[in-house]
Order: sequence, then structure tokens, then C-alpha cells
Amino acid sequence: MNLEKKIASWKYPSILLIGIGVSNIGEWIYFISLNLIVLGMTDSPIAVSGLYIIKPLAALCTNFWAGSIIDRLNKRKLMVFLDIFRAIFIALLPFFSSVAQIYLIVFIINMASSMFGPTSMTYITKLIPKEQRKQFNSLHSLVTSGAFLIGPAVAGLLFLIGTPIFAIYINAIALFLSGLITIIMPDIEKETIVSSTSNTLSMELIKKDWFVVVDYSRRYIYIMMIYFLFSCVMVIMASAVDSLEAAFAKEVLFLSDSEYGFLVTIAGAGIVVGALINSFIVKKIHTSVLIGLGSVLVSTGYIIYAFSSSFIIAAAGFFILAFFIAYANTGFLTFYQNNIPVDVMGRIGSLYSLVQAILVITATSIMGIMAQITSIQIVVIIGVLVMMILSITLCIFSLLPSKSQLYQSENVATKGF
Repeated sequence: MNLEKKIASWKYPSILLIGIGVSNIGEWIYFISLNLIVLGMTDSPIAVSGLYIIKPLAALCTNFWAGSIIDRLNKRKLMVFLDIFRAIFIALLPFFSSVAQIYLIVFIINMASSMFGPTSMTYITKLIPKEQRKQFNSLHSLVTSGAFLIGPAVAGLLFLIGTPIFAIYINAIALFLSGLITIIMPDIEKETIVSSTSNTLSMELIKKDWFVVVDYSRRYIYIMMIYFLFSCVMVIMASAVDSLEAAFAKEVLFLSDSEYGFLVTIAGAGIVVGALINSFIVKKIHTSVLIGLGSVLVSTGYIIYAFSSSFIIAAAGFFILAFFIAYANTGFLTFYQNNIPVDVMGRIGSLYSLVQAILVITATSIMGIMAQITSIQIVVIIGVLVMMILSITLCIFSLLPSKSQLYQSENVATKGF
């Protein structure tokens, strides 16, 4: 009987994970195909790099108002709409012949993606009971890690039997399927009645919602400090260091294209192995340890990579950092879901993502300029040292005994907000 109840309790989370997996594999196919299409049209690496700038720019233009909509609309319906909306615009991409037009469509797609993230996070938090969240988040990491390997592999197979444009259509279908999967999920806000006036977006409403986020941040400084520190670690990792990864491998380690490709494969293997082990042992590890120690170990991998002088050492660093990413992400997501009230989660997630987008653009620009002035190795070393300092700070604060109740599956930190 207990087994039957457990299976029943994982019915909808399992369906949701399938939808997330399909969507993530599709995103990788889209990402690789789009790069090849733009490169084929322009024969310019700079034009391809422009695609990387569009995502944070779209977040800047979307996230300051998106939270006001997300928290006031039915999350499931909004997720379905955003999936189908993105599927339609992705399917339209091959019909545009100029780079400027493609940039515009990609910008619109990324605006929808910027809204989808906080929307899905709120829906997941409402759907998954607190006692299941850590396990779900570990499986979520496993699914996204699997997509990291499966997505490019599927894209490669599609390129063998078709063209990048064919692969773009496959991604549109994948997003459409993700939307259909979401339709069969429970409508957890079905009984929620929202007045039409409260849905009217205006500058006054946006300003009011900003004050709500500021007020929450002031009242729960520790929670938002953990959020901000973790975000800063991810910003340094994803934008500042990873943006120089290929150049570092080629110009500092003198790796060939095949060796660099193998290095990326090792990182992919580390992500999948780490996420797989994490899904089995996550219940035995405290959330605070996952966040704090996980972040420090990710930074340790980057330190090894930054100071490496050979392929073997660099590969070891890559495997270590990739292995522990799942642990850090699982801990952070669980902490976030357990401590941010769902009725303001869309606004908080959107506005802090806006700050994160600004930090991504700033950090990437600064490190790119520094790499031109000095050397890539020095810039990468500075970046990973800053990351390590932030990670150690995050670890110290997350392991404070006085804050241990915030890392339990049940807490009262934000009740009544």
C-alpha cells in the first residue's frame, strides 16, 4: 500500500520531469542549430556571439514587469501559452533571411523564456510537497544534465539526415509537445479567482510590486543574501569564466580542437555522473551542505582548471566542477522553494533575475576587456579566485547553526508574509 501511494505521489512530478527533459533537449538542438544558421549566413563569429548577448538583454527588457503578471495569472495556463508561443516563433525562424530579423525573433523567444523560468519555478513549488522537493530537484538536475549530453548528440544526428533548419523545426515540435504535456498536469490554481482589474499591467502596479520585493528583502535579509551569493557564484561561473573557456583551452593549454571537444565531453560525463549519484543520496545530505560545500567544490574544480598546465589536470578540474554542480543546484532550489512565499515568487524571481542579467553583462564585458589588455590565464585565475571567495562566504553563512531551521523541509520563516 505504501508503495502504491508513493508511486501515485510521483505520477505528476514524473510527467513534469518528462516535459522538462523534452524541452531541454529541444533547447540544445535549437541553440546549436541557430549558431550554425547564423554562421552560415554571415561567416562571422562576431554575429554568432551576438546571440549570446540577446538572452541577458531580453531578461533586462522583460523581468522588471514579468513578475507582476506571473503572480497574478494561472501558472499552468501561462506555461502552456509560453511553450506554444516559443514553438511558433522558433518555427518561423527559417522564413527570415536577414540576421537583424533573426536577432529580433530570437529576442522575442528569449523574452518568453525569461517569463517561463519564474513561472515554472512557482508552479513546481506549488505542485511538489516540501518533503519531496529535494528528491525532485535532484532528479531535475539529472534530467537537465542528461539533456546536456543527449541534446547535442540528437542535433548531430539530425544534421546527418537533414539541415540545421530541419533541426529547428524539430525543436519547435519538442516545445509544442512540452506544452501538451503541461496541459495534462493538474490545475493547482483552478479555484483561485483573480479579479480582472488586478491583472491590468501598469507602471503603478509594477512600482507597487517592486516595493513588495524590496520589503520582503529587508524583512528576510539572510534568505536573500544566500540567494544573492549563490547567484553571484553562478554569474562568475557561467558568464565570466565560461565565456573564456574555449580561448583558455586553445591559447593557454594549447589543446587541439579534438582535445577541447574531449574536455567538454569529460565535463558532460561529470555532470551526469554527479547528478545520478546525487539523486540516490540527496535525502541523506542536509540542504545547507548541498549549497555551501557544493559551491566550494565547484569552485575548487575551476581553481584546478585555471592553474592547470596540461590536459590531464584540466580534465580533472573539469570533471570535479561538473560533478558537484548538481549538488549545489539541488540545495539552492530546495532552499529557494522552502523559503520564498509562492504568492510573491514570480516577482522575486523575476526582479532578482534582472539583477543577475545586469551582473552577467557587466562581468562578461569586464573580463573580456581585461583578457584583451592582459592575458587570458590571468583573467581566468582572477575570476575563479573571486568565485572561490564568494563560495567560501556562501558556505560559512549557509552552515550557521542559528539558521539551521531555514534548511529544514518544514519551516515558518516566511509564514504570514
